[in-house]
Amino acid sequence: MSAFVDIDWRGKRVRIEHALIAPERKGAPLLVFLHEGLGSLSMWRDFPRALCDAAGVRGLVYSRPGYGRSTPRAPEEAWDLDFMHRQAHEVLPGLLEALDIDATHDKPWLFGHSDGGSIALLYAAKFREAIAGAIVLAPHILVEDLSVSSIAKAKTAYETTDLKQRLAKYHDDPDSAFWGWNRIWLHPPFKQWSIEEEIAAIACPLLAVQGLDDEYGTLEQIRGIARRVPQTQLLELPDCGHSPHKDQPKALIDAATRFIRSQDRS
Repeated sequence: MSAFVDIDWRGKRVRIEHALIAPERKGAPLLVFLHEGLGSLSMWRDFPRALCDAAGVRGLVYSRPGYGRSTPRAPEEAWDLDFMHRQAHEVLPGLLEALDIDATHDKPWLFGHSDGGSIALLYAAKFREAIAGAIVLAPHILVEDLSVSSIAKAKTAYETTDLKQRLAKYHDDPDSAFWGWNRIWLHPPFKQWSIEEEIAAIACPLLAVQGLDDEYGTLEQIRGIARRVPQTQLLELPDCGHSPHKDQPKALIDAATRFIRSQDRS
C-alpha cells in the first residue's frame, strides 16, 4: 500500500507517492526504484517485491512529481532540458531526507529504468559518497534518432488510440505524465542532451542492462557507459525490448541479486 510525504521542490510543496518493501529487514541494503518516463509506483507491479525478496534487501518505490498519485504537473508547466538532473539532484535527495534516510550512512542502491536509469546515473555521479551501487535498465546517456522516432510514435498512439485510458489506471492525471515526458523528448533542443561526460565521475559498482530488441535505444547507451565507467558490468539480454523487468524478469532478478550480493561480500 502506498503512502505520501511532502517535499519542498521548485518553490512549492509537492506530494510524493511511495511505498516501502520489507522495512523489517533492518540492516539490509536499501534498493530505491526509479521508474521510466511513463512509469509510476504501480506500473512496476510486483517486480520490486520479487527482486527485494530474492536479494534479501529493503525497497523504496516512488512516483516522481507528475506521475502516479504524486502531485501532477500543472498544465502549463513544461519540463526543462535538465529535468533528469533536477530529479537526481533535488527530488530524490529531498525524498530521502523527508523519509529520514541518511544516505551518507544508509547508502542506498539505485535501480532505475529508462529515464529512471539516467536519473540513477546522475545521482551516482554527483553524490559519490551517498550511494552503494546502481543497476540501470535501458538508460539514456545521449539522445538517439531511434529514441526520438519511437517517442514520436508514442505521441501518435496517445492521440489516436486508447493509450490515455490505459495510462489512467496508473496515473491520477495521465496528461501530466504523458505530455511532460513526450514534449521534452520531442523538443528540438533536447537532441543535444548528453550526460556522457558527467557519468565519468561515478565511483560505485554499476550494472547496466539492455535488451537486444530495445525500441528506444541502441546498445551504444550501455556500452558508452562501460567505456566511461570502467567498473561497469554489462548485461545484454536476447528476446528483450525496452523493459527487461517485464520481458526477462527471471534473468534480470538472478543477475541483479548476484550483483548486489557480490558487492556485499567485497
